[in-house]
Amino acid sequence: MPLTVKAGGLSELPREERKTYELLDPRLPTGESVFRNFRAKRAPPWKIGYASSYADNTWRANVLDEFTNELLPTFKKAGLVSELVVTQSNLDDNAQISQMRQMVDDGVDAIIICCSNLTALNPTIEYAYSKGVPVISYSGYVTSPFAINATENNMQGGFEASKWLAEEIEGSGNVLLVSGITGFASSDSFQVGATKALEYYPEINVVGQVDGKWTDSVAQSEVQKFLAANPGRIDGIIVQSGAESGVINAVRQSGREIVPIVLGGEASASCYWRKNPEFVSRSFHFWPPRSEARFVWDVMMRTLEGQGPKIQSILRPAIPYTIDDVKADLPADCDPNSEDWLEPKDAAWWTAAAAAKYFDNPADPLSWRPTN
Repeated sequence: MPLTVKAGGLSELPREERKTYELLDPRLPTGESVFRNFRAKRAPPWKIGYASSYADNTWRANVLDEFTNELLPTFKKAGLVSELVVTQSNLDDNAQISQMRQMVDDGVDAIIICCSNLTALNPTIEYAYSKGVPVISYSGYVTSPFAINATENNMQGGFEASKWLAEEIEGSGNVLLVSGITGFASSDSFQVGATKALEYYPEINVVGQVDGKWTDSVAQSEVQKFLAANPGRIDGIIVQSGAESGVINAVRQSGREIVPIVLGGEASASCYWRKNPEFVSRSFHFWPPRSEARFVWDVMMRTLEGQGPKIQSILRPAIPYTIDDVKADLPADCDPNSEDWLEPKDAAWWTAAAAAKYFDNPADPLSWRPTN
């Protein structure tokens, strides 16, 4: 269901990159970035803020581990980053706003945010911009013209997930939707894309929707309650990762036969697939956490270094993977309770070649040095 989008920044991207924008949430900004000619207010090493909105799932844990134990030490050693300040707002917009303003007032040079409300943070983002502090949103987006969104195309991801499931159940049957957190950009965009795909399959009925909050324990509880209250047949489940392991457990504990379930990279759910190779035909990397962390960090560093982002929102497409990829990553005796994730191989989520298409003056962020 391609949409034609014309905007300053988007029109400058190569044709192959513009394909990622063909199925697009119309609220996602695609104009020219205000940071195209940005220069950091001081020389490195830079102080970075991470204003996280939620911490209680394995996805967030993997992201934070990548930030603190991989990226921070590497960029500290290169003399580019001095520290990373981390806050958690526990889904409270006002708390996140207060934390971000405090970061700006305490002298951070850039702020990373995740999966936040579309508009609630916009005045705070503008405040940060007025103080020379870029705000970069990942795995979801904000509508402020004073931010950069480094995110997967969630509407496309939802469409691909739903289309795959529809074909997996041969175009007919009853489907349950397990969303993330309603009201968050990534969750809502994914859900819109999933619903649009099902419009092409009139013999598929959506029989319910629950919020899994991207958390296995929450999804397991909510799906168990739904199945108990709705004894009718379920033929497939569209899940926003990382909640697929909880959904698998809920179906199995209900005593029902397992049905096709959308997988998004959790090692625990992939372990079930590893032990039951006929479970599904394929799966997708929608928002691989460590790849997402490296992606937003790279965009942030390039922006601070004055490399000139061309567009407000930099998007990545969903990447399929197969049982062969799972077998290459997980042993036969894999841990069904693992809190790890499978990641795309060879930095496929965000390569240096891709970055060069989105920045005016691309260079390896680690080898960059100030000119004066």
